[in-house]
Amino acid sequence: MRWSDRLARRPRLPEGGWPAQRVLITGASGGIGQALVDELAAAGAQLLITGRRAEALAATADRHPDRVTALPADLTRVEERQQLVATARQVGCNMLINAAGVNRVALFTEGSDAEIERLIALNLTATLQLTRALLPQLMAARQGWVVTLGSTFGTLGYPGQVGYCATKFALRGFSQALRRELADTRVRVLHVSPRATRTAMNAPEVEAMNAALGNAMDSPARVAQAVRHAVERGRQEAQLGGPERLFVRLNALLPGVVDHALARQLPVIRRFIGTSETTP
Repeated sequence: MRWSDRLARRPRLPEGGWPAQRVLITGASGGIGQALVDELAAAGAQLLITGRRAEALAATADRHPDRVTALPADLTRVEERQQLVATARQVGCNMLINAAGVNRVALFTEGSDAEIERLIALNLTATLQLTRALLPQLMAARQGWVVTLGSTFGTLGYPGQVGYCATKFALRGFSQALRRELADTRVRVLHVSPRATRTAMNAPEVEAMNAALGNAMDSPARVAQAVRHAVERGRQEAQLGGPERLFVRLNALLPGVVDHALARQLPVIRRFIGTSETTP
C-alpha cells in the first residue's frame, strides 16, 4: 500500500464525531485536564471527569451540566481507581485521556524518597494501571482511544526536572509500545507532548525562571485545543511548539550540542528552582 493511500484511509475524526464520544478525563480538577473538559464539552462529547479536588471538579462539571459527570478519585488508591473504572463501563466510555500528573521542579539531590515515590505513583504507575483496566472496554468499542499527556521533557532531559523527566520518558515509551501492540485492533493511541504550560502546578519561581530563560509558555486552553485537533486528525504523536520540535530533533541527532546549550542555562536554573510540588 502506498503511503498516500494510508494517509487517505486514516480517519480525521473519531467515528461518529465528538457527539459519539464518551470520554474519561483524568486530572480534570485543574490545569490542562480542566481545559480539556471545556474544549471537548463544547465539541459535543459526553464526559466522565475525575480529579482529587472535589470542589474544583464539581465547579467544572457545573459549567456543562448536560455533558459532564464528575467522580472525585485518587488514582493511586486501588479502590477509588476500581470505582472509576466501573463507572466508565456503566457510561460506555470509548476514549481515555490520561491528563493527571504532578510535577516536581528541584535539584535531584533535594527532597525525599517519598516525593519521588509519589511522582512515580501518579504520573506512571496509576496511569498504566488505569489504562490496562479500561483496555478491554476500549477494544470492544467500534473505535477506542487512549490519549496520554506527556511532555517535551519526555524526549528532552532537563536540569531540575530529573524525576519528572523519568516518568514522562516512561510514558512516551508506554504509548509507543502500546500503539504497536494494539496495531491490529480498533484502539488508537495518541501521545501529546506539551511544552511549558501556565498552570497552578507551577510555583512563582518556576514562572520567573521560564521568563528569565525566554521559555515560551502555553495556556491550558491552547494545549486542550491541540489535543482535540490531534485526535481529529488521527495523529499518533503531537509535539507542541516549533522551537521545541526543533530542539527535540537536535537532541536526538546531536545530544552533545544540547548538553552544551543546557549547561549554559544551569546558573539561571539553580538560581530559581527549589522544591515545588502541586497536583491537579
